[in-house]
Amino acid sequence: MTAFYVSQGQGRVSFRRTVEIRKRLSEEPAALPLTRVRPARRFRPLLYGVLLMLAGFASYLTVVLLAAFLQLISLTTGRSPDLGLREVLWYTGMPVFAGILLCAWELLVLLPGRRRPRLVGFLEPEARQLTVVLTAFNDEESIPLAVSDFRAHPLVRRVIVVDNNSSDGTADAARGAGADTVIEKAPGYGRCVHRALSEASRFDDTPLVVLCEGDMTFRAADIDKFMAYIPHADIVNGTRIVEQLRESKTQLTTFMYYGNFFVGKLLEAKHLGQGTFTDVGTTYKLCRNSALRTLLPALDPAVNLEFNAHFMDVSLDHAIPMVECPITFHRRVGASKGGNASNARAFKVGVRMILGITFAW
Repeated sequence: MTAFYVSQGQGRVSFRRTVEIRKRLSEEPAALPLTRVRPARRFRPLLYGVLLMLAGFASYLTVVLLAAFLQLISLTTGRSPDLGLREVLWYTGMPVFAGILLCAWELLVLLPGRRRPRLVGFLEPEARQLTVVLTAFNDEESIPLAVSDFRAHPLVRRVIVVDNNSSDGTADAARGAGADTVIEKAPGYGRCVHRALSEASRFDDTPLVVLCEGDMTFRAADIDKFMAYIPHADIVNGTRIVEQLRESKTQLTTFMYYGNFFVGKLLEAKHLGQGTFTDVGTTYKLCRNSALRTLLPALDPAVNLEFNAHFMDVSLDHAIPMVECPITFHRRVGASKGGNASNARAFKVGVRMILGITFAW
């Protein structure tokens, strides 16, 4: 039997297979609904298994370091205190073993039963116009640049700046650049973001909201990337994890970079099967108004610098479809006032994120 092939790049697809694919595409509807089945409250074996293993490894390392310190003392004093560290070392393996069992239980037993056959959702928004809302705190130098950048994008209908009670001329600079300005007097990053999303989602002429910061770390050109992803989700969250898309000198240090990745994977373990997540600290995101009206009442504005992780966790709890989109990340204009101000501050924010994800906010 003669085989017929149609070239496709450097590979080859059989003619029969090509016909099958075209038939399937013709039968599929132009719009497929996005899955919004809220999972029941349940125990999270993978999340707690990972945390148990980390606790076990940390205990093991602590015992080893203590033993090395005691050995050093014995070399200098000639006496070797016996604290029973060998027995303690054995017990550190117990949480590791328990964690492995929990992870295996979810991955091998529970997950296959929860994963059901599904088509990739594809639902175009009813319109492509956007309302952009920028958070700002003492960003007088950068905010006019950010406003001008976003206002120049053809899909943007308006730009709103939410000034978190700045002490400089941020509000006046934003108005001078053509933005609508709102003053949020309650201090805190979470309150500023919550107010920003509330203000932007009330407009009926723009079904989509872009949330960003006014410090010029993110650029309006990435809106086009977000728009390519939005048919597949209600929220498109930007990720700074792609090395080639980050400038070499930003406030995101190596510690923060991998810390965000680690916490993102914890969030993924908690909501296993609902998405892939690599960055929990990015403000830049695109949201459907319909999703925000469901989500905003469930968010706690009192959550401060860890609010973005809180936003993602609550969204997934409500089964709101979310995907990540790689975005460019640039050196900010002005000084950082948030969790990226230093590694020590980032560590504290990361710990609060882990506690929030693990024990609820």
